[in-house]
Amino acid sequence: MINRILIIDDDKELCALIRQCVAAERIDADSCYSGVEGLTMLDKNDYQLILLDVMMPGMDGFQTMMTIRQQSSIPILMLTSKHDNTSKVRGLRSGADDYLTKPFDMEELIARVVSLIRRYTRFNLTGEHSHPLAYQGLTIDLDSRSVTSLHGTFELPPKEFDLLLFCAKNQGRILTKQQIYEEVWGESYLFDDSNIMAIISRLRKKIEPDTGTPFYIQTVKGIGYRFNKEV
Repeated sequence: MINRILIIDDDKELCALIRQCVAAERIDADSCYSGVEGLTMLDKNDYQLILLDVMMPGMDGFQTMMTIRQQSSIPILMLTSKHDNTSKVRGLRSGADDYLTKPFDMEELIARVVSLIRRYTRFNLTGEHSHPLAYQGLTIDLDSRSVTSLHGTFELPPKEFDLLLFCAKNQGRILTKQQIYEEVWGESYLFDDSNIMAIISRLRKKIEPDTGTPFYIQTVKGIGYRFNKEV
């Protein structure tokens, strides 16, 4: 399978250079020069990764990413010429999977692209059967929508399974309650956390060795949750 990425950046020369460099890694690349055009291409084609510039005229990178995250968990690597930590934190908390500040070393960019694609394709296997996702003491079976933990094997209700899988797909990344709610419930977030908290509580009883000290789904106070990156 040839992997394919989408570059959204108004710097045409940089887009051409990135396309040339990823081609050496057997990665195809499409490029476009605005957020609106990028969203259109994303609707028409399948990609394994998006390289997204922050500073673009019209719809900027943050606005583009928020729109993408409403419908897709595809990895997003943000590119920006800003050097302040505020932009970096905003990007990561808004849904970016990784971040590079311009000017960057092209070898570092390629390494991050390859890593993100590898992680994404691991969780998006195609075929008649999907391989279970195995972690330390926990197995998630995508075919039966069940989990096996120290407490046994459980077939999970839809919301519990979808929430767990969403967290596992984004292992190590902090997910806001809004991101979780809009992904799992498929509707606008209404600032009612009771549904999320109830599902998390039920999940923890089934998968956590100690619900008082969660090992897999960790609480990030004031923000949301994170699937343990160490398992």
